[in-house]
Amino acid sequence: MKVALGQFAVSREWETNLATCLDLMDRALAGGADLLVLPEGILARDIADPDLVLKSAQPLDGPFVSTLCAASRGTQLTTMMSVHTPTGDGHAFNVLIAIRHGEIIARYRKLHLYDAFAVQESKNVTPGSEVPPLVDVAGMKVGLMTCYDVRFPELARRLALDGAQVLVLPAAWVKGPLKEMHWEVLVTARALENTCYMVAVGECGERNIGNSMVVDPLGVAIAHAAEAPALVFTELDAERVAHARRVLPVLENRCFAAPQLRER
Repeated sequence: MKVALGQFAVSREWETNLATCLDLMDRALAGGADLLVLPEGILARDIADPDLVLKSAQPLDGPFVSTLCAASRGTQLTTMMSVHTPTGDGHAFNVLIAIRHGEIIARYRKLHLYDAFAVQESKNVTPGSEVPPLVDVAGMKVGLMTCYDVRFPELARRLALDGAQVLVLPAAWVKGPLKEMHWEVLVTARALENTCYMVAVGECGERNIGNSMVVDPLGVAIAHAAEAPALVFTELDAERVAHARRVLPVLENRCFAAPQLRER
């Protein structure tokens, strides 16, 4: 599977972000990608206006997602990203979607909300309550996670036990002391402890670190962006996953049962 990591700084205007996404989709296609991963919350962002997620939220059949779906028709590209959608009760869901052939083929409402480091995502966002689905892309099974989810190993393990060979993580990782280290350690740990690929794509810009990366099933970083906008390509190999699980059979050797996510 050829993967493209589309890292950019999200504008407060959804039309600007839509144009950026369409450009990244075109460039990913031109580069032969099977999968393009974009950051978290790409409808709109303004560090001076945390309530913008509510004011800018659109339903999944709104103009932002509908235009991206239309652009995916007639291509082999699967595109994954996170957007905010209205709940109908004054909040929003943070929804990771996968688009292919003009349709939304999978959706996942973020389970773990970022109520940490003086940020309160739950002020505006309602958490999901369901385990993310697996998506088939170019013959590999892909599990879905979003940003803060990476700090909770139970979710990644559940997806790996469900059959995921790849975990995708759109993110908007906020800058702060040692936050780049947190990002790299956690992304690497989730890959290594589950012997799967981690494809982690972060927003860059004034607020967030960027640093998108792909880590392979034995903990090797095989692709990395810096702090600026970038489109990075790399290859994922199902045999590399099989090899890692033969030589490091942690999924077979575990002593604890698969974690159960509680209903909210």
